[in-house]
Amino acid sequence: MGYSRLGNRAGFLMALLAGLGVLELPDAAARVARITIDQTEPVGGTIPQLRLSGRAFGELDPQDPTNAIITDLRLAPRNASGHVEYVARFSLTKPADMARASGVLWYDLVNRGAPVELGEGATSPGDFGHVALISGWQGDLAQTERNWAVQVPTATNPDGSPITGPVIARMADSRPGTRSRPLVVLGAAVPYDAASLDTARARLVTKASETRTGQVGGVREVPSSDFSFADCTSTPFPGTPNPRMLCLRDGFDPALLYELTYEARDPKVLGVGLAAMRDVAAFFRYEVQDDNGTVNPVAGRITHAVTQGISQSGNALKTFLHLGFNRDEAGRRVFDGANPHIAGRLTAVNVRFGIPSGSGTLYEPGGEGVLWWERTEDTARGRTAAGLLDRCRTTDTCPQIFETFGATEFNARLMTAALTGTSGGRDLPLPSNVRRYYFPGTTHDGDKKGGFSPAPVSAPGCIMPRNPNPETETMNALQVALVEWVVRGTEPPPSAYPTLREGQLAVNTAEAMGFPHIPGAARPDGMAVGVMDYDFGAELNYNDFSGIITRQPPGIRGIIPAVMPKVNADGNETAGVPSVLHQAPLGTYTGWNVVAGGFFRGQPCGGGLTGGYIPFARTLADREASGDPRPSLTERYGSQEGYLCAVRAAVRHDVAARFLLRADGDRLMRQASASRNLPDAAADEAGRAVTERLCRG
Repeated sequence: MGYSRLGNRAGFLMALLAGLGVLELPDAAARVARITIDQTEPVGGTIPQLRLSGRAFGELDPQDPTNAIITDLRLAPRNASGHVEYVARFSLTKPADMARASGVLWYDLVNRGAPVELGEGATSPGDFGHVALISGWQGDLAQTERNWAVQVPTATNPDGSPITGPVIARMADSRPGTRSRPLVVLGAAVPYDAASLDTARARLVTKASETRTGQVGGVREVPSSDFSFADCTSTPFPGTPNPRMLCLRDGFDPALLYELTYEARDPKVLGVGLAAMRDVAAFFRYEVQDDNGTVNPVAGRITHAVTQGISQSGNALKTFLHLGFNRDEAGRRVFDGANPHIAGRLTAVNVRFGIPSGSGTLYEPGGEGVLWWERTEDTARGRTAAGLLDRCRTTDTCPQIFETFGATEFNARLMTAALTGTSGGRDLPLPSNVRRYYFPGTTHDGDKKGGFSPAPVSAPGCIMPRNPNPETETMNALQVALVEWVVRGTEPPPSAYPTLREGQLAVNTAEAMGFPHIPGAARPDGMAVGVMDYDFGAELNYNDFSGIITRQPPGIRGIIPAVMPKVNADGNETAGVPSVLHQAPLGTYTGWNVVAGGFFRGQPCGGGLTGGYIPFARTLADREASGDPRPSLTERYGSQEGYLCAVRAAVRHDVAARFLLRADGDRLMRQASASRNLPDAAADEAGRAVTERLCRG
């Protein structure tokens, strides 16, 4: 259905576009061989759009050097042409009237199979006339209505026998009375079956305590007769056999962490997902039709392509670039621009028995590979010099890059190594095609609601309230700047992030960071996660984070400590690109928070990805009563008028600096005006003076 009926015009269209020089006609090797469009539906928005959803059927040549990096590709089944096949789900959203199209293909990497969820005030690619594309890249996920996944083959030994290998499952904070649980890595499902249900071939230990640095206490081994690979939800121990569940004779103790190591079977060739991402994007960017004559619905209308990955998918985007997938099999650059956002790691998508949905908890791989853009020697771990852009430089296929991240990425996403390497002591240079922007005082991806209310809102499971500091408006502006850089060559705003050179980074103690003593408030000491130098065995290519993990759990050869941004007397960071709220603060905004209870009590909350908020006192009397050293709201702003003047000044500054779109600035002013943080008029002469100073400035 859809556009396939246009196939009889494809030959004419192909010849016409080629003759006009609109597109290249590469040698047809392995690529997206066929697309089917299963559904077409109208989509509202600033510009009326159509969403075309379907599947891309791709083929990869295992002999092509472009694909040689894919772990286990040579052990995958092949079709009659000697190629390895995959099927990726995609959705293409385009202007209903392509005359209104910008010429930009905007490719969003899905996160754990899910499309990007736009927060309040976020712009979408369609608002600018871009053609928006998403497609599956994770081969360990099931194809469901809610999942954009890719079907990839299973690797087998050359004789056809199943491949097995070690995996680890880790479970904590069980509910009282629980007798069986799915095998997970602290939340991410293990997507492989146990090779054997014989528990004598597995090892289960419990831990009474564990830190993010691998220090453990109260370790006890559970006899193999006391657990089973089974579901005991409705059947007594040993339960109904299940190769992806663990059942305990005595049930799970909520106070303990359970760690199971065992052999799994049938690894998916997950690296095919990186090639699928490459080839689906290249098809819609460059091709006229597929092998069956189904026309590319945006053929000849794409002049540039930009990609963005957020968090887990941002890690996947860095992995994609590092492993050379921005060059397709025809030698063409796939993406001209790339924005890995809030992504400080690589993703376990090209290792055998990888779990791409992981989130960087203890023993999870992701920090093993190269984490920096410019070619640098990793002396601390004894690695050869390498950089994320080495491969694309050799083929002249590097994109222009924005690297964007906030405060939580320092304490939980290894951004220290990205900025200073593993040896520390110096700032690593940025290549000329990379700009870096840091958002101070934000939680992971920023607060999606934003707003200007000083009232704290609880963060479930954490000691401190939720951090309301947003990233949305800054990201809106930077997405525009990235497209303008790619399409028009307009120089973007200069990079802005904390450096050692400027004395803006310090070891992770409150004293070194300059964090104030706020009565009753948590402190940042030890909240940052360093780079763990894991030993996963000799068959892993550590620099490329590709190959085979043979040791689980890994040994810890050392820890490369993290640094954190310094703060001012309020406890707020000062380097980078602050939001309007951060420039007119209503409290202290932290990128860290503390677990309130359970097994990980006192450790970084949300795996280190949850920020916190400590509101300012409302008046001088309030803060003196509590002993708070930070000036109160009335001391800072005098009145509501004074606060609005502070917000207005921040808006003007950011619009001029191209870190804020004018429409977003107007919306923020309306939000600030609607908030009632302070009295309309100052209560005393000091307050009136503060208001006058802010409004005069």
